[in-house]
Amino acid sequence: MKRFLASVTLVVADYDEAIAFYRDALGFDLLEDTDLGGGKRWVRVAPKGAETALLLAQADGEAQRASVGRQTGGRVGFFLHTDDFARDHATMQAKGVRFLEAPRHESYGTVAVFEDLYGNRWDLLEPKA
Repeated sequence: MKRFLASVTLVVADYDEAIAFYRDALGFDLLEDTDLGGGKRWVRVAPKGAETALLLAQADGEAQRASVGRQTGGRVGFFLHTDDFARDHATMQAKGVRFLEAPRHESYGTVAVFEDLYGNRWDLLEPKA
């Protein structure tokens, strides 16, 4: 049996603003947006062709609202791989994505840390061949 990580939950402040950011700024596909009733939705986004999706879960209650943007304690928690760092870095900057550093060349590839709309830290990474 084939096994893979299907989804990872990301707690967000608002479904629609999160969809707009991941779709418009990062170029992700909106895979699913299903109304579950009671203000809850099943929302999945992912880079084109990816097997693993982000499940965007709107915060429910004070404890969840407090975790928005801080789910990994300030560390980089998400790694967006690309086959063309320069292209994606320029596109993301043009769409208002905030990078926290200039691109750097490491032994494993070209990388720069950016924040999503809530302050979660991501690596944009083009791995070395």
